Amino acid sequence: MNLSPTTSTSRGVMAFQLAKRELRKQMRDTFGRLSTTSISQQSAVATTKFLSLAEYHNAKSIAVYLSMPTGELSTSRIVQDALQRGKDVYIPYIYTIDQTSVMDMLALESMTEFESLQPDKWGIPSLQPTQIPGRRNCLTETGLDLIVMPGMAFDRGFRRLGHGKGYYDHFLLQYSKRSKKMPFLVALSLQEQLLAQDIPVVEHDWLIDAIVVGDGRYLVR
Repeated sequence: MNLSPTTSTSRGVMAFQLAKRELRKQMRDTFGRLSTTSISQQSAVATTKFLSLAEYHNAKSIAVYLSMPTGELSTSRIVQDALQRGKDVYIPYIYTIDQTSVMDMLALESMTEFESLQPDKWGIPSLQPTQIPGRRNCLTETGLDLIVMPGMAFDRGFRRLGHGKGYYDHFLLQYSKRSKKMPFLVALSLQEQLLAQDIPVVEHDWLIDAIVVGDGRYLVR
């Protein structure tokens, strides 16, 4: 039976989506077996390595994901250090526009504000809608030098498996339309998140520039 190009493409997309869903399921199972002690220890090691990077020290403005209670490395010390050094720190803010959920990177004003953030439905410390008016947006400011990227998994080809919402890919696309220079993209990865297998990606999935692993390894593209 001969398949039309449209049918072949459709089946390819379905196989790709299925592969990603299965990999996300595998990673959720992996996270369920991780102890809080292991995540805490790996967070300390990875943070120490990250804070030693020249790309971080040279950055004047950074965007940092705020970590979930489980399943990823903590970024609290990075936020604290960046604010103490006088860097401009931007954090994710997710909202709905035209029935589509999107993410901006908005300024975090102080450590006091960071400590007062309320958890969202995923347990992530987040800005509230009442805190948004007048807040600086990195897309309308001078831009970013570095972004600390989250993810469910990473590979040695610097591919990233997100949570399936497309927030960072969409944000980076919008950023690329407004700036000639892209930020340095650094992923923080638990040892268990760095996979030997290739992560399935498509053309619009962004490669990261470097990976800091929970055992102190630093991989750079």
